[in-house]
Amino acid sequence: MRAVQFASFGPPGVVHVAEVPAPHPGPGEVRVAVRASGLSTGETRIRSGALRDAVATRLPFRTGFDAAGVVDELGPGVTGTALGDEVFGWVAPASRGANADHAVLVAWAPKPPSWSWAEAGGAAGPAETSTRVLDHLGLVRGQTILVHGAAGGVGSVATQLAVARGATVIGTARAAAHALLSSLGAIPTAYGPGLRDRVRALAPGGVDAVLDCAGGTLPELIAVAGAPSRVVTIADLTAATHGVLMSRPDPLAAHALPLAVDLAASGRLRIPIAARFPLTEAAAAHELSETRHAPGRIVLMP
Repeated sequence: MRAVQFASFGPPGVVHVAEVPAPHPGPGEVRVAVRASGLSTGETRIRSGALRDAVATRLPFRTGFDAAGVVDELGPGVTGTALGDEVFGWVAPASRGANADHAVLVAWAPKPPSWSWAEAGGAAGPAETSTRVLDHLGLVRGQTILVHGAAGGVGSVATQLAVARGATVIGTARAAAHALLSSLGAIPTAYGPGLRDRVRALAPGGVDAVLDCAGGTLPELIAVAGAPSRVVTIADLTAATHGVLMSRPDPLAAHALPLAVDLAASGRLRIPIAARFPLTEAAAAHELSETRHAPGRIVLMP
């Protein structure tokens, strides 16, 4: 089968499609013929080498954490899922490899009928990350959260999950993405200097929590939140020096998938898609991701 990988750290051009043996599922796993899979900003940073000291990376590295497709092989002990089922989910974090013709999922749920393949392929990663962070922050109805970088793949999903919890969401984004944030139920505001004053104007009573999806501004976000303990980042490697938690997928929030299915069924969760690329244009997808100007998720479609 074809799989997207890189054999050395470097610019987007090191990403290429390789012919590799097709995987087979182990106990409690399923294999899917992939229809779409997600590209995360974190993987572009792994590829660049920026995270080589923070993330153990064995080369060649196969990319892709989440995917959607048609089940074509069942591992031992799998029940409740049949060949031909349309599902979405994630692969083992240590092995990755979802950007391929076939992928082995270790967690999955039925693909919501309202979602396109692109939406389903880009859903599991942001849903897991958002659910994990919002659970850690203890976000509940009536509270206010600032989502920094709210128009990105994770931020756009986190915004909707926070709204579904009954929270008020203030989201930062470029002006061009403010209409998207409004459509997701957030109050949009701009990036940049003066954020604390802009948030205070929108939420005079303050915010209860901050989710940082963008990185680079933790001191200002701590000032907005009032304490480092009320900020969680998924993007800033300097988190520990500021007393902020950098959330990692360990353990994974498995309950994120059925929650996403339920919200999609009631029309409260959609997956904004910034762009679709064939596997053979994975390098171009990485280039777009690195601009940080893609509103929503970038997906690869075999």
